[in-house]
Amino acid sequence: MPKLNLIVDDNYNVRLDAYLADNTPLSRSNIQKLIKEEKILVNNKVTSNSYKVKMNDDISVEYEETVLTDLKPADIPIDIVYEDEDIIVINKQKGLVVHPAPGNYDNTLVNALLFNCKDLSDVNGFFRPGIVHRIDKDTSGLLVVAKNNEAHNFLSEQLKDKTCYRKYYAIVKGTIENNKGEINAPIGRNPKDRQKMCVTATNSKEAITEFEVMKRFGDCTLLDVSLLTGRTHQIRVHMAFIHHPVMNDEKYGGPHIDETGQFLHAYYLSFIHPRTKERVSFETPMPKYMEEYIESIEGINGK
Repeated sequence: MPKLNLIVDDNYNVRLDAYLADNTPLSRSNIQKLIKEEKILVNNKVTSNSYKVKMNDDISVEYEETVLTDLKPADIPIDIVYEDEDIIVINKQKGLVVHPAPGNYDNTLVNALLFNCKDLSDVNGFFRPGIVHRIDKDTSGLLVVAKNNEAHNFLSEQLKDKTCYRKYYAIVKGTIENNKGEINAPIGRNPKDRQKMCVTATNSKEAITEFEVMKRFGDCTLLDVSLLTGRTHQIRVHMAFIHHPVMNDEKYGGPHIDETGQFLHAYYLSFIHPRTKERVSFETPMPKYMEEYIESIEGINGK
């Protein structure tokens, strides 16, 4: 019988059946049936539908092949910045979901990877081959994909140990007066909307974001942002928390510009290579959508 394996990568604070419905192709009714049949284990133990998942829970799911939607390769263009026998570094475009989820099984980065790459790690199970970390659908930029389990585990440890460095360009609302700053505020699921995160002391994890002002223009500020931790929606939540939401990020209070989503780009990624054990770094230029927005505002203001 096939098996799915998932490691919970955040403090979701939701029921087991709800978590699996959001993170696997299985229906809620199938999940509840499998839990009742003791075919879903958490940390190698039988549990119930109402169990609240926790960070780093190891979930295994045995299922009949007929209940799972096949992942299909898709010829979706992707920008491969670097590739060798262990890793692929991708410059992900805006609008591309990283891995399949209910309602979208065919048009994700995973489908594109299956089309372009023969070997991918399976540490995160059938549903997320190769995926070591994620960036949001409407965030563009760099992420690393693992081709084998050894590389995957080595990279995952660096994310846990905070030795994988990530930097972002962010355009935020308002003028930030200080040239540099740090936001140290724990992040957890929003109790009123589990699709959102928030700064909270309840069921949360440490979250630290550093930023440096690159440019002030109009009623906006361009920031160079560094993640010292990697919580879901961290930059978006932290910038909203200090009342400077990311532009075009309506989910977290940013002003609406167009339909393409938040003005946020992961431009820098650095980690120790799993085979050579040497640090490698990758960088991409500011994307056109951000450059054009800055130019349009500066044009209005005569700069």
